[in-house]
Amino acid sequence: MKTITTTQDLAAFCTMAAGHPYVTVDTEFLRERTYYSKLCLIQLAVPGEAADSAVLVDPILGSDMSLEPLYALFRNPDVVKVFHAARQDLEIFYVDAKVFPEPLFDTQVAAMVCGFGEQVGYETLVRKIAKEGVDKSSRFTDWSRRPLSDAQKSYALADVTHLRKIYEYLAAQLQKQGRAKWVAEELRILTNPETYISRPEDAWQRVKTRTQSAKFLAIVRELARFREAYAQERNIPRSRVFKDDALVELASTKPQSVADLNKSRLLLREARKGEIADGILAAIKAGIECPREAMPEGAKEDDKLQVNPALADLLRVLLKAKTEKSGVAAKLIASSADLDALAAGRRDVPAMMGWRHEVFGHDAERLCAGEIALAAKGKAVRIVELS
Repeated sequence: MKTITTTQDLAAFCTMAAGHPYVTVDTEFLRERTYYSKLCLIQLAVPGEAADSAVLVDPILGSDMSLEPLYALFRNPDVVKVFHAARQDLEIFYVDAKVFPEPLFDTQVAAMVCGFGEQVGYETLVRKIAKEGVDKSSRFTDWSRRPLSDAQKSYALADVTHLRKIYEYLAAQLQKQGRAKWVAEELRILTNPETYISRPEDAWQRVKTRTQSAKFLAIVRELARFREAYAQERNIPRSRVFKDDALVELASTKPQSVADLNKSRLLLREARKGEIADGILAAIKAGIECPREAMPEGAKEDDKLQVNPALADLLRVLLKAKTEKSGVAAKLIASSADLDALAAGRRDVPAMMGWRHEVFGHDAERLCAGEIALAAKGKAVRIVELS
């Protein structure tokens, strides 16, 4: 198996790959000790069984290597770039070069559309489609350490060689079922820069709290803003600054001095002094002094929905029936929040848009309007038109 460590060799492979209809791509990375993923390995394969049809690209051994030849291939509209569960891979390339592979094909999304269930794993697809097994022994190894073992290299390369059969099978199924556009709709979010931008001012929305007081949330917002900015600037995990439970504790106790910080039960020792301690105290002060009109809203809008529970249950039955008929994973069609929103009278939910409206949303709307009913017939659920 060939390992590429120079720009020249990478360019040669990418030039060859540009003559094929698709290239399969995967990465190995670490994120335990950094805010941004550390790229450790890139795996590439083109159609065929030749020895040079699949390669490893090593950005650690090839520290002087430019990835621009790969990015040029990503921009090539004539070559489909095939990934499995692409989100984290795409984040790496977007953060590094602000580039997205287009056209893009994600076999996990395609498999959900083709009836393989929710968030189906790569090993499952290899077993069911490629009729092969995957050696999992190298899955949790440290991909940043060199040299890589032969077992690691074989494991990494299998992630793109088996992917060729999986892609060809799923692409054919989508064309046969007329669902290729459905997958294309799903992939738009993966090639939207907003998917990968973490703004410090919005970080508070990821923190789970039981209290919805605007004053309390103002402090949570400022603490989360400081933590996110600090972690980004130093490329360290958020949890290395302070964890969510400590953030909520700080927002509740509102310490005013370093002495107060030292009374915290949950705050890391490193956060009780220096820049982090100063940042925490400044964030708490900013939250306390936040004008009322600038405070975050308390209870979220979804918490105020007047959900009709009986209608919500009927929508869940309808969704199950549509899932069985279409073979598409229920989670991909409509979330539980979508169903509750529909039962509360809202229509501005993903389940009412694009292909989802065709599969489920249209009849869901009719059910809510009392135009149809549901009836059981054996093990199946059928729709009954109401006059």
